[in-house]
Amino acid sequence: MRYFVHISYKGTRYYGWQNQPNKLSVQEVLETTLSKILKKPVTIYGCGRTDAGVHASQFFFHIDIEQDWDFDLFFRWNRILPADIAIFDIIPVEGLPHARYDAVLRTYDYFLHTHKDPFLGESSSLYLLPELNLQEMKKAVMLLPKYNDYRPYCKSPDKNEHNICNVSSAVLYINDRGNRLRFQISSNRFLGRMVRILTRKLIDIGSGTFSVDQFESHLITKQTPALILPAHPQGLYLSKVTYPFLDLPVKNDFKCETELGTFWIEV
Repeated sequence: MRYFVHISYKGTRYYGWQNQPNKLSVQEVLETTLSKILKKPVTIYGCGRTDAGVHASQFFFHIDIEQDWDFDLFFRWNRILPADIAIFDIIPVEGLPHARYDAVLRTYDYFLHTHKDPFLGESSSLYLLPELNLQEMKKAVMLLPKYNDYRPYCKSPDKNEHNICNVSSAVLYINDRGNRLRFQISSNRFLGRMVRILTRKLIDIGSGTFSVDQFESHLITKQTPALILPAHPQGLYLSKVTYPFLDLPVKNDFKCETELGTFWIEV
């Protein structure tokens, strides 16, 4: 029987989602703990990959389990998992849908703050740039759904089968205190480091070291900028994954806030 498992994790202490030699991954922790419970080796298949330090407020993986169990797997698995990984749902599915290849929409949120805050260090990225030009940043964000070839704004574009991403929405938010930003983008797929690279370019636009015209010219010509750096990983969240047969609300609706009463306003 195939199951889709709905989870969330804080990626701070992991070297990303995917298994890698001699480095702790989210996938490894989940496979190791479930193998102990079922007393047999298991392999899980995630809906995507996240880099080291990146979080997921919604993530799915699938697993095939032939044996029945006569215990509360949801409770037992959550009990032995570390506090930074949570299981929300274990869902039996018909047929053999794939957690990665059958996803039709993914949404990422990137959070940054412009003031030093000891409580945000692991969940939002610090950029000491209080005078960001938000209107110029918004102009760049509004361009994103108009283009679909993201070759200039990804890691190793020549290694991809193709660089087409159908961006359906992109929005820039600011909190009501004016010292935190949130960039949200949705697409059918994303390329390596794409969201972090786009975010860094938005920061450059806001600080005046890169222009909206330059930003768009690379989308038009598909030429990679001379300097291409990703934004810090800790501000990035995979926040929503949607399937034709499964569209669950985000359980924690995490908005990366520490202050009561703070809310987000679209720029």
